[in-house]
Amino acid sequence: MNLRQKFRFYFLNFYPPYFAAGIRYKKIGKDFTHFRLTMKLHWWNRNLVGTHFGGSLYSMCDPFYMLILMENLGEEYIVWDKAATIRFITPGLGQVVADFEIPKEEIERIQKEADEKRKLDVFFQTKIYDSKTGKVVAELDKVVYVRRKERIKKEKIL
Repeated sequence: MNLRQKFRFYFLNFYPPYFAAGIRYKKIGKDFTHFRLTMKLHWWNRNLVGTHFGGSLYSMCDPFYMLILMENLGEEYIVWDKAATIRFITPGLGQVVADFEIPKEEIERIQKEADEKRKLDVFFQTKIYDSKTGKVVAELDKVVYVRRKERIKKEKIL
């Protein structure tokens, strides 16, 4: 991880939506294939019944599969978050944790498939869990769109 990358990801903790919700990244894999985020329950991120606000739980999960792919595929690819579904399983009462990981082999498969196809939707799942009890608080399904940039340029010419 070079200094520029360390600096950029260090400041994720200060990105206003994350900072305001109390979301902190705790771990970034050296090859950018893994992120771990935590969020403690505070008075400012509670809902009306005293548990984690659902919007904060979702925002904790929002960009990380996209970021992993952007960082690993490089600037030759367009990577966008396309869709997401979150299911709340049990109330979050303490610190919650979410892990986002795409193994290198999967990234290579995605890259190859994006090179061969016009466009690609990739599906991911993760769980948000209570750090003390291990209970699942929410489950997230994510769809990320991937496309090689040069394909777009060629199609515009034709």
